[in-house]
Amino acid sequence: MKQALITGASRGLGLALATHLSLRDWRVVVDARSAADLSDATAGLAGVTAIAGDVTDEEHRRTLVAAVGVHLDLLVLNASTLGQSPLPPLADYDLGRLRQTFEVNTVAPLRLAQLALPALRSARGTVMVISSDAAVEGYEGWGGYGASKAALDQIAKVLGAEEPDLRVYAVDPGDMRTQLQAEAFPGEDISDRPLPDSVVPAFEPVLRGALPSGRYTAGALSGLALARAVE
Repeated sequence: MKQALITGASRGLGLALATHLSLRDWRVVVDARSAADLSDATAGLAGVTAIAGDVTDEEHRRTLVAAVGVHLDLLVLNASTLGQSPLPPLADYDLGRLRQTFEVNTVAPLRLAQLALPALRSARGTVMVISSDAAVEGYEGWGGYGASKAALDQIAKVLGAEEPDLRVYAVDPGDMRTQLQAEAFPGEDISDRPLPDSVVPAFEPVLRGALPSGRYTAGALSGLALARAVE
C-alpha cells in the first residue's frame, strides 16, 4: 500500500488531496492545527491517520514522520499562512508577521522534508510543495506571502537537484475557493474560483511521480492530461 503525508489537511486543497488518495487505497497521514476541524474533516476517510499540531513545532514534525515509518511514497507540503490580512504594501509590512509567514511557509516545510528524507529515499518517493503565482509575479500586497513561496520554490528546485532519485515538484494550483483566498480578499465574492477537489485530478502525474522534477501549474498539468488523452 502506498503511503502519503499531507500537511494542512483539515480543509481546502490538503483535504481534497487526502480524500483523493484515500479513495485510491493509499494510507495517508494528515495534520492541521485544529484537532476538532481535522477530526471532522477526515471522519469516514479510509486509511487516514489524523494528527493535530502546528507544523512549526519540532516535536509535532517528528511525530508526523514517526507515524509514516520507514517508507514514504509522497510528501505534500501544503500547510501555509497568508500572513497579514488585509494584504499590506511592503512599506507597512510588520516584520514579526513576516518572520512568522516564513516560519510556516518556508522553514517548516524544509525541516519536515529533512526529517522525512530517509523514508522518501527508501521509497524513491515524491515531494510536492504547494506554490503560488505570487511566487513569480509582482502583485501589490502579496510581497510577504509571495516571497515565502518563492523561497519554497527554490528549496524544491535545489532539493530536486540534490536528490536525483526523488521527484520534487513545486505546484501552483491557481486561485481556488479556499479560506486563504477569502482572507486575501475580505468581503469579496470568491464563488467564481474553482473548488479544490475540481483541481486535484490534474495533479495525478505529480502524485505518481511521473514527470521530471520541476515547477508546474495546474493549467499546464491539465494540458498534459488532455494531450495524452487525445494521443
